[in-house]
Amino acid sequence: MRKAEAIERIVVAAHALTRVAAVTTQNDAPAAQWRALSILQKEGPQRVGDLARLSRTTQPGMTRLVGQLADLHLVDRERDAEDSRVTLVSITPAGSEAMDAWRTQLGEALEPLFTDLDDAEWSALEHASRILMSRTDAFAGAAR
Repeated sequence: MRKAEAIERIVVAAHALTRVAAVTTQNDAPAAQWRALSILQKEGPQRVGDLARLSRTTQPGMTRLVGQLADLHLVDRERDAEDSRVTLVSITPAGSEAMDAWRTQLGEALEPLFTDLDDAEWSALEHASRILMSRTDAFAGAAR
């Protein structure tokens, strides 16, 4: 298998796992909500346009989503001190709690799919997860 093909399979499997978890938990929150909250939790406050770009959505779509998240008290909006035309969005403590709860639900929903793995396979998954996290962290740092 080519290296690029292995990476592609990891990405496809990760997306499939997320869909399986969403169906299993019967969580009807849009994936865009979790993506935006995850970005805010990891990267800190963002301009609406930057959050849209990082979330791979349109600015009008992100503006609507931010309004919905603010109504749920999951994010706060405030004017940028340097440019009053700009809205900064930050995750609230309730938003962080919701994100953490969703991640726990994901793990619990998917755990049954992996109960038959032996110690070597678990070790391989743990090692792969550390590698993947280090690569995505490095990308996020470079994108700032």
